[in-house]
Amino acid sequence: MTEMPTFAEEELLWQKGFTYIAGIDEVGRGPLAGPVVAAAVILTPQGNFPWLEQVQDSKKLSAGKREFLASHIREEALAFGIGVISHGQIDSLGIVGATRLAMRIAVEQLSITPNALLIDAVKLPEIPIHQKSMFKGDCISRSIAAASIVAKVHRDALMKDYDVLYPEYGFGRNMGYGTKEHMDKLDEIGCCPIHRISFAPVRKAMEKNG
Repeated sequence: MTEMPTFAEEELLWQKGFTYIAGIDEVGRGPLAGPVVAAAVILTPQGNFPWLEQVQDSKKLSAGKREFLASHIREEALAFGIGVISHGQIDSLGIVGATRLAMRIAVEQLSITPNALLIDAVKLPEIPIHQKSMFKGDCISRSIAAASIVAKVHRDALMKDYDVLYPEYGFGRNMGYGTKEHMDKLDEIGCCPIHRISFAPVRKAMEKNG
């Protein structure tokens, strides 16, 4: 049975007097096209919501389950924020810099100022808030897992919109990741305006197609 994230990390902080704890995660570091998206979510220790028990790493959930949970998280969490960094900014900042910026924006978008952050894998020293970075945090912290779901659903919706504009690449199916379908199309016709030209496979396709 899959081990589910819990409130253990949050409980330690709540007991120390940190009232508002934001879980932060991102999606979209690996794709060849589209933005990187981060979300920040503040859950309440008083919330007795049945859906909370279903929250886990977004990659382990079906699309339908993610949509269901994201809707509840956005409606019933104390606060959530989303940061979106475009393909062009990724090319300028690098994927690590773009990811950190997306996370900072997500925190800034929260309607409640958090006094502690639980972050998946990344450190944000430029934010003067008590924080803990955890490897595979979306498998450990329920707040981080909730953020992973919100970020994934938001980015998938953006990529489906891009699929309408650039249907050749199958963005509605591959979400910009380098699937065989996507790579074959890159090789055949080159890149489109939302491809990350700093990523090696995209540069190679550009060179081949002039």
